[in-house]
Amino acid sequence: MHSSSGIIAVELQYALSAVAGAHLRNPFFDVLGAVRHEGSIAAAARKLGWSYRHLWGYLKEQEVRLDRPLVHWDKGRAARLTDFAEKLLWAETRIRARLAPQVENLATEIGRELSIAFNDEVQITTCVASHDLSLPLLKRLCQTEREVLLDLHYEGSLDALRRMRAGHCAFAGIHLPLSRPDLAQRGSKVHRAFGPLLRLGREKLIRVAHRTQGLFVAKGNPLKVRGIEDLPRLRFVNRAPATGTRALLEELLAVHRIDPASVRGFGHEEANHLAVAAAVAADAADAGLGIQAAAGRGVDFVPLVVEDYFLVCERETLATPCAQAIVSLLASPQWREQVAALPGYSAQDAGEIVSLRRTLPWYR
Repeated sequence: MHSSSGIIAVELQYALSAVAGAHLRNPFFDVLGAVRHEGSIAAAARKLGWSYRHLWGYLKEQEVRLDRPLVHWDKGRAARLTDFAEKLLWAETRIRARLAPQVENLATEIGRELSIAFNDEVQITTCVASHDLSLPLLKRLCQTEREVLLDLHYEGSLDALRRMRAGHCAFAGIHLPLSRPDLAQRGSKVHRAFGPLLRLGREKLIRVAHRTQGLFVAKGNPLKVRGIEDLPRLRFVNRAPATGTRALLEELLAVHRIDPASVRGFGHEEANHLAVAAAVAADAADAGLGIQAAAGRGVDFVPLVVEDYFLVCERETLATPCAQAIVSLLASPQWREQVAALPGYSAQDAGEIVSLRRTLPWYR
């Protein structure tokens, strides 16, 4: 760590792992997390596979490097992180949540290039999708079970559709609140956002999963949050305007006749569901809208709406080998089993190909 002009610069080295889902690893934060979770240096060392002496020395070295204490070294008492170390862990959790989609994108790029280099038989298809925690599972199954590389990139639902219409990807991942037709009826904000980007007769919907959206709240829900009607009294964290979650929020506010200007933090935006949950866990906000699977251990969840997540593609794309491989995987027992392990998810009717006219409420 060094300082110039009052700015603190901390140099940290991360390793990218894509073995069991793309994620960044940093031994420093692994150590702090182990000490916090285990409550002793000896137990943390066992969890990490280190010797007690090595871990003790490592922590002392880091304290000298950062010029701050990291652990309360009270003799005879359980090891506790200092307030500074706790703040470092919270900051790193929020940073990791914000970067999760970009890390997934990077892992995809690496996988694509290596697949081309090592196996000429691997087929590649591109998907730009709204952030969803089931899609990395689909990407891995495509590669391991069908020799298809799903070149997955995260953007908001509306931007994903625009990219598909511009010919930049074969599939666009979007989500719609079809369990609540009142939220997607003709004239709704969801209709006005998605309607101009979905073309009757040109595109089809492939059902991926059902997922639950709701409000992330502090552990134990101390503010007694029940639903959207409580937002004017809370500090809120939002999603960007081009996302399906933002369109859903605006429609929910309209249904409850709540002026967005009355919601503190309506302009405070995070990049994805994990980052919204991390902001609430860090007490930077009282509530944020997102999917249940992103809640994790740091926050509680108030369910609101069950959504349908779809891959959208042009009708002609369905005849391609890549599309057929994806559809068969989505309809497989493997997919249902893996998706069922995600909180708030269901793979009922996954793999079903449906028309816009039969599926979207504003066409009825």
